[in-house]
Amino acid sequence: MDTLSEVIAITRTGKPRSARVEWRAPWGQRFGAAPGSMGFQVVLQGSCWLIPGEGEPIQLGVGDVVFFPHGDEVALADSPSTPLPAPACDPLQDHELFTTASMAGTGPVTVTLCGGYRLDRARIHPILTGLPGLIHLPARLGHHPELRAAIELLAAEIENPRLGADTVVSSLLDTLLLYILRAYIEQGPEPCDAHGWAAALADDAISAALDAMHREPAHPWTVESLGARAGLSRAAFARRFSSLIGQPPLSYLTWWRLAMAGRLLCESDAPLGEIAARVGYGSEFAFANAFKREYGTAPGRYRRASSPAVDPHLHVLARAF
Repeated sequence: MDTLSEVIAITRTGKPRSARVEWRAPWGQRFGAAPGSMGFQVVLQGSCWLIPGEGEPIQLGVGDVVFFPHGDEVALADSPSTPLPAPACDPLQDHELFTTASMAGTGPVTVTLCGGYRLDRARIHPILTGLPGLIHLPARLGHHPELRAAIELLAAEIENPRLGADTVVSSLLDTLLLYILRAYIEQGPEPCDAHGWAAALADDAISAALDAMHREPAHPWTVESLGARAGLSRAAFARRFSSLIGQPPLSYLTWWRLAMAGRLLCESDAPLGEIAARVGYGSEFAFANAFKREYGTAPGRYRRASSPAVDPHLHVLARAF
């Protein structure tokens, strides 16, 4: 997979959740912090106000998308002056993939679409940790048509589910998440953070090197060979990569290999020697030592502790009813 797809695949866990909610004024709802999750809200009809934990309220209109990469506490309301109740408890405690609801008063209607994703805190990629707490993608004619199309498809499927709805909704939620991140990365000019992950993915040279590492983690990459993929000299590549990513190329490659190993340990029963080879280690012993330095525990113990039992905290996936 390409870099952005791999980032999402390796850090998201469990199934996403979504809801279509019809609000009637006056209404206001606070959504408590949900560390280890990320979520979005989209206005499908009417308008409302987003009230972040810090900063001024933001008026939202039809087609506006707001994304919360770190599960920060926020509130939605028909007006900034509407009283807000205590944070909502478990918004999707029934663990359904998608749901619909009607809330509050008898006044003008606002319809929102929300979705949520749970992250594996041990494997959150720096591209996600470097994102701001709130990303607002205002609706603008002609901008991000694929994102708008995915929103419309998801909203229609939730409102009127048909055969195969579970697969359709789950796939559309994954697609929507990638479209949101792509839209943010491409909207520029601000990078995700001081290390510039958005800038790195938009940089043809560095993006080519990242893509090579992600597609072939077991390859015996060197700074020189990665520089060749980037079309740069060894020194120029190392400087540009470190400036944008915040660490040297081979340090990032090691982090990525071990993150992939962690996922394989959780999601497969492959022998340790096979996993070691798949992520670029010549021996099980070398792999085990590197893994223990990164994760603080041996691979076998990590696998046993990460056995996919029912997750009692699955409910923190989304930020709506």
